Amino acid sequence: MSILKINKQYYQILFGVILLSAILICALFAPLVATHDPADYDVPNRLSPPSKEHLFGTDQYGRDVFSRVVYGARLTLFIGIGVVALCGVAGISFGLLAGYFKRAELIIMRIMDGLMAFPAILLALVIVAAMGPGMKNVIIALAISYTPRVARLVRGVVLVVKQFDHVEAARETGAGPLRIMLVHILPLCWSPIIVILTLIMAYAALAEASLTFLGVGLPPNVPSWGNILSEGRIYMHDSPWLTFIPGVAIMLSVLSLNILGDGIRDLLDPRLRNV
Repeated sequence: MSILKINKQYYQILFGVILLSAILICALFAPLVATHDPADYDVPNRLSPPSKEHLFGTDQYGRDVFSRVVYGARLTLFIGIGVVALCGVAGISFGLLAGYFKRAELIIMRIMDGLMAFPAILLALVIVAAMGPGMKNVIIALAISYTPRVARLVRGVVLVVKQFDHVEAARETGAGPLRIMLVHILPLCWSPIIVILTLIMAYAALAEASLTFLGVGLPPNVPSWGNILSEGRIYMHDSPWLTFIPGVAIMLSVLSLNILGDGIRDLLDPRLRNV
């Protein structure tokens, strides 16, 4: 039973990797994959249904939807990676300090609790509305929204790991707090960190599309999935592909990251591995 369980976890991870790799290839090689320039206007062919020339049809300005979706994958992954990088650095730093130092915990975790009192998308919406639209501001807003989740997770793991014998031995031999946190505690925190960062990347992809759809994310001229959805909602009845296709793209990207994160969690968790 255990072998079958592990094989299932490997297949789950493999499926997530394959699906995510397909999206990543489209993003990295967008100029080669796209069949048209995503900014080219072809007004006579506006709102054309999917065809051989335009695989996903055209929008209200005659722009090729397939090319815009392909270029949108690049933006979504770039924003997701940016959010994960900032969340990882800030969340791990705050979590280590809060878990190791009791005085720091009182300050850091109260701030994290205050941020978590707001729904992540609502907090990001307020931050972006205050800072203005743009890719950099979207990344910063989403990173602030999701950092408390990483910090709380790391803190919880540190509270357990710092009681281990090898940490006590390092402390008795005169190792400083920084060395103990980075060398003896952090390596044992990577498993849950990898899982939550994978899930946060999925949340970031969905949140970016939501913010852009609401008009406070990326500028309207940027070919992002949220912009395609926002522009296509007016023509949903007559041209459903304008909303259906980018919606499927968002669903597949979030699904691949969620499957990958769940598979990694099940594989790394010994309690689930032995079920």
